Amino acid sequence: MTNEYPRLIVAALRGGAGKTVLSMGLIAAWRNKGLKVVPFKKGPDYIDAGWLSLAAGRPCYNLDSFLMEQDQLLRSFTLHAGKGRVALVEGNRGLFDGMDLSGRYSTAELAKSLIAPVVLVVDCSLVTRTSAAMVLGCQQFDPDVEIKGVVLNRVARSRHESIVRSSIEKYCGVPVIGAVPRQEVNVFPERHLGLLPYEEHPATAEALAEALKMVEANIDLDKLLDVARQAVPMKQPLRLTRKKAHSRGRRARIGVMRDSAFQFYYHENLEELTRLGATLVEISALREKKLPEIDLLYIGGGFPETHAEALAENNEFRMSLKKAIECGLPVYAECGGFMYLGESLIFQGKTYPMVGALPVVFGFEHRPQGHGYTILEVRRPNPFFPVGSILRGHEFHYSRVLRWKENQCHMAFSVKRGHGLDGSWDGLCHRNVLAMYTHLHALGTKGWAQALIQKAVSSMRLQRARG
Repeated sequence: MTNEYPRLIVAALRGGAGKTVLSMGLIAAWRNKGLKVVPFKKGPDYIDAGWLSLAAGRPCYNLDSFLMEQDQLLRSFTLHAGKGRVALVEGNRGLFDGMDLSGRYSTAELAKSLIAPVVLVVDCSLVTRTSAAMVLGCQQFDPDVEIKGVVLNRVARSRHESIVRSSIEKYCGVPVIGAVPRQEVNVFPERHLGLLPYEEHPATAEALAEALKMVEANIDLDKLLDVARQAVPMKQPLRLTRKKAHSRGRRARIGVMRDSAFQFYYHENLEELTRLGATLVEISALREKKLPEIDLLYIGGGFPETHAEALAENNEFRMSLKKAIECGLPVYAECGGFMYLGESLIFQGKTYPMVGALPVVFGFEHRPQGHGYTILEVRRPNPFFPVGSILRGHEFHYSRVLRWKENQCHMAFSVKRGHGLDGSWDGLCHRNVLAMYTHLHALGTKGWAQALIQKAVSSMRLQRARG
């Protein structure tokens, strides 16, 4: 059986070329035309995925061939893309930028896996005919990647656009589907290596409106939709038969710390927990005064440092969480969540008290302390993963551990690739807490969701026995 999934990949010659803003504008514009657009983000990215999700009004899913097997990636794509009228995949970095010399895990490799046409975003700053050489180079570098159109970005004036457009169409034989002028005002501020998360943006509606206006005025939406609809039919992969868990009585309640300080969650992770029978309870470390009744807490990444003062001031909640942990509450925490559980974090010369459940003090550097894919081996007992397991994930953090009390906790994972806490270890364990710098994806980490569910159910049963 074959299915035509209208789809396209928005790629670029390099990172920072404007893919994300153009992608969200395109999604919003198609949505304005009554199309149900399903967004995807290539790579382990939360911030761009959040903006794309906001533009589409539905979840954005990540596609990453390092974190998940090929069949898992294809099943995820077809499962979600089939629920919409068109799928848009935003690539990351440059089209051919991957993990090694062969370009493994690049946007180009993803395009070939999905048999998806590519629309190339070209940043035209300070370049004219050379833009055609760059596009032609991409075409010839790997002819199996189908570059079906080009969108010019940051065009200076009409004469500039005319030269670039004519050069690309003459020498490359692909249509220029749009030309976006250089924006005088940037409504999408950046932090570190990407956009500011939409949860922290001061005016998301206005920013999305600007992206929509920019795309509608400068891009041929119908021609771009034709490119997506002309994608080669792809076979629908066999779906795994996964039994949905059923629980007797009350479902396990898993708290998810979710606010502008902690917003890095894959939708697939949350969906897997729900599918296996958990009830998710959203909690804000900024607003709540007391931890609600839950059986396990999941704290994702984010930017606790930019909310350090507010987090520190909410002393009632911090003490409530610390008490629950001391009483045995299981907690799974990644990166920003890890930092929040520590004794304190030192940011811009100030020290802010955190939960104090882990004997760790964090500081921050001007350069990333860990950035990229990680491979961990489970070497010691921990609340969630069997010894001997191999975990594949990613990390991106400017923070580092300044000091920690080894006699009060232990590290569970040896680092085979990446940095973790100190270049050798990740996964700090204390009581029923596992906290680490590495982020894991439920589809690529076998048993991730089941492990959290089982721990939550065990916690629920223990509470019943005590009560």
